[in-house]
Amino acid sequence: MHQSATTTTIMMLVVLAVLAAVATAAPQYAAPDPPSRYETSREVIPIVSDDRIQEDDGRYHFEVKTGNGIELSQSGSPDGPEGSVIKSGQFSYTSPEGTPVVVTFVANENGFQPQSDVLPVAPPFPHPIPQFVLDQIAFAAEEDAARARGKGSVPSGSYGAP
Repeated sequence: MHQSATTTTIMMLVVLAVLAAVATAAPQYAAPDPPSRYETSREVIPIVSDDRIQEDDGRYHFEVKTGNGIELSQSGSPDGPEGSVIKSGQFSYTSPEGTPVVVTFVANENGFQPQSDVLPVAPPFPHPIPQFVLDQIAFAAEEDAARARGKGSVPSGSYGAP
C-alpha cells in the first residue's frame, strides 16, 4: 500500500511537470497595437541648424531649421509675474496640402497666444441670436411672470415650434 501512494504522488508530480511545460511552451498572445492615426515614416530628417543661447540671468534664444523646411525660433526671459518666463517666437512649415504655415506666438501670464492666417477665427460677438431662440426666451419670461403672479407653478410643456 505504501508503494501505491508513492506511485500516485510521483504520477501527480509528472502530470504537474508536463502541464507546466505545456503552459510555458504555449504561444503567448498579446493584443495587437492599435492602428496609428498618423502616417508613420522611417525617413530621417536632418537638422540643418540648431543655434542656442542661454544667458546666466535666465534669458534664452534658439533657432532650429530642419531639412524638410520646418523652422522654429523662440526667445524667453524671466520677466513675468513671480519670475515666470515670458516667451515669444514663431514656427513655420508646409502643410501636407502644400500651404505654407507661419505661426507667431507669445506665451505669458495670459497663456499661449498664437497668431496665424491658418488658425480659425471665432465669429464676432455679439453675434446675431436666431429668432426662435428669442421666442423661447420671451416664452420663458412670460411663464416666469405668470408664476410670480400665482397663475401657474409648473411650465406648460407646450413650447412652440422653432
